[in-house]
Amino acid sequence: MERSDRSKQEPVEVICPKCRYTEIIYLPVDDLPSCPKCHIRMSISELLDEGKSY
Repeated sequence: MERSDRSKQEPVEVICPKCRYTEIIYLPVDDLPSCPKCHIRMSISELLDEGKSY
C-alpha cells in the first residue's frame, strides 16, 4: 500500500448517531465534525469513493 493513496482526499458521508443528520466531508483534510443540532461527534456512515449501481 502506497503512502500517496492514504494522503489523497476521499469523500465520506458522516451521520449523527442521535438525530441522524448527515453531511459529506473530505478525509483526511477534515476531522469528524460535531452535529450542529446535538453537538455530539458524528460517525462515518459510508465511504463515497466508489460509484453506486442501482
